[in-house]
Amino acid sequence: MEPCLSDMTELLKTPLNDLHLSLGARMVPFAGYSMPVQYPEGLMAEHLHTRTQAGLFDVSHMGQLTLSGPEAAAAFESLMPVDVMGLGVGKQRYGLLLNAEGGVLDDLMFVNRGDDIFVIVNGACKAADLAHLQQHIGQRCTITPLPERGLLALQGPQAVTALARLLPEVTQLVFMTGASFTWQGVPLFITRSGYTGEDGFEISVPAAQATALAQALLAQPEVKPIGLGARNSLRLEAGMCLYGQDLDPQTTPVEASLNWAIQKVRRTGGARAGGFLGASRVLAQLEQGAPRLRVGLVGLERVPVREHTELQNKQGQRIGEITSGLLSPSLNQPIALGSVQAEYAAIGTQVQALVRGKAVPMEVRPLPFVPNRYHRG
Repeated sequence: MEPCLSDMTELLKTPLNDLHLSLGARMVPFAGYSMPVQYPEGLMAEHLHTRTQAGLFDVSHMGQLTLSGPEAAAAFESLMPVDVMGLGVGKQRYGLLLNAEGGVLDDLMFVNRGDDIFVIVNGACKAADLAHLQQHIGQRCTITPLPERGLLALQGPQAVTALARLLPEVTQLVFMTGASFTWQGVPLFITRSGYTGEDGFEISVPAAQATALAQALLAQPEVKPIGLGARNSLRLEAGMCLYGQDLDPQTTPVEASLNWAIQKVRRTGGARAGGFLGASRVLAQLEQGAPRLRVGLVGLERVPVREHTELQNKQGQRIGEITSGLLSPSLNQPIALGSVQAEYAAIGTQVQALVRGKAVPMEVRPLPFVPNRYHRG
């Protein structure tokens, strides 16, 4: 399944496009934008630098929007199996936008800012997401896209050290919280979260000041620019889904092994059980199990496996496929996410991937592959 795409026919440029070029980035098309896949040091160096120091990512292709009005939280809950109404001010949560069959239209992050709900969606899906929101809840709340804002992600164990030189107050944030800040008169909204499994921050900044902020961060000794290639390898080591590969409109949250993202209050017996698109299928799978599940896999031979590679049992029967896979820079061994029949999802189960006609042994392992290091206070 290809990622959902907007109707853009020409590549767009983020506010940081000129900066990327000046830093020697190799640019590629991604989600309708021209984006840096890597810089001169290369993917491996960028990946390991983020794991040990701090990496700066341009994620301005992502969609930013707000939902406001007295019914905003209740309206948003009608589209997702997560607790929106009970989220405290300044708190962030992972959400899943579902279709009527319970399939995932997009995964997203949202923050209760008190006066509104600030939402970040995947870049390739933002046009479709906005249309979906307008269709289903546009009469219940005000939906405001924020195309005039850029988005930076600063990730890694030294991210807080670097950012605190510019904004000392960010040390007060803990994982999955957010707040407004001002840097040199520029209004920022910052969350302590990210897509790498490391401590870090996502920074919403007016597009006109995005380059200046990026340059100020890159001037810190811990920080280097990081491209899409390392972003992908970091997120896979962290066991996180990539929309369009590990998640799609045919896959439910339960089939994606995202049960943890569905709070008890929205489950059968909860105070606000159901009431979201696809609820009957999702709640049934939560109680009875799903026919297939997303699992983590480690290669027992040093043969990388890629998405769409067939997975078999030891008898050579097809049981699923790889959805994301690569050679882990941190572990120096093949890792992957795969969708398999539920009976093959137990930790320790051995399966095989069919790579160029050769059966490559793999084993189901716990996620994440590399331990998370979020700052929880």
